[in-house]
Amino acid sequence: MGPTNRSDHKLDHLRPRYCPGGVFRAEAREADDLWDCDLLTTEGSPEAFEVRTGDVIDARITLPSGRGAWPAIWTWRDGGNEIDVFEYHPDNPGTLELSNHVKGGYRYWQDPTVTPGATVGLRVVLGARTVEWYVGGHLVHADGRGVGRTWHAYLIVNLSVSDGTYHGPPPDGTPLSWACPSLKVSR
Repeated sequence: MGPTNRSDHKLDHLRPRYCPGGVFRAEAREADDLWDCDLLTTEGSPEAFEVRTGDVIDARITLPSGRGAWPAIWTWRDGGNEIDVFEYHPDNPGTLELSNHVKGGYRYWQDPTVTPGATVGLRVVLGARTVEWYVGGHLVHADGRGVGRTWHAYLIVNLSVSDGTYHGPPPDGTPLSWACPSLKVSR
């Protein structure tokens, strides 16, 4: 993963860093049209922690309100192994994107309570035969595909910035943020 990702329609210039209180920020750069975006990952950490088949991810998040913000909790390893715990775009309120890129499958889950600034509880069960997504304690999607018995990947939490291809870009250089004050993996 490099410092930029234009091919994925993002204006990110990634900056791995500590995010006090779980607040992830993106700030416009003066030198170019990119944004310095916070990213926290277990890849390259001293423990090299990876989530694996059977793990349960629980998170409490507060969604961003600034147009162009693109928060996510996801997994990644060796150019793949991606499970999106969630992705969100404030210009598409009411929708969480839940995806299994390992074995294919996704759901754009819609609910009127998923709005900019809302606090949401998420749970993902990484099963061998099905991945289950829960929002607010309710099962909202089970993909029936799973991740397989030997799957494992690094955990990533970040804030990206949309380039406007699919979702609106930021209207100006106002900093963007969202929060993930609680993230836990259970085995």
